[in-house]
Amino acid sequence: MNKTTKRVLFWSPRILCILFALFTSLFALDVFSEGYSFWKTILAVMIHLIPTTGIIVIALLISWRWEWIGAVLFIGLAIFYLVLVWGRFPFITYVTISGPLFLVGFLFAGNWKYKSELQN
Repeated sequence: MNKTTKRVLFWSPRILCILFALFTSLFALDVFSEGYSFWKTILAVMIHLIPTTGIIVIALLISWRWEWIGAVLFIGLAIFYLVLVWGRFPFITYVTISGPLFLVGFLFAGNWKYKSELQN
């Protein structure tokens, strides 16, 4: 495995996870249109961010060190989301949310599988 491939395999799940966390945090911005007071707006933003973005960031922090746990966590989160909301939204919604989670999980699995090669 050449150096570029090693770097891409190592960094791609981490960067994609950060981008996905930023993407999911965009959904919290809808509270600014509700007309709440300053403190109620802050509370509403936190209520929106903690369950989604917080879980993703915590999973990333764990995955950064233990890739196999990251693979299990992200694939598990993707399946959990599908089971939780199946039938409520159009198919593209499932692809948009669960797709990146599956991808990050499989990339962490590849990262774990080739860990010894990546460290050289």
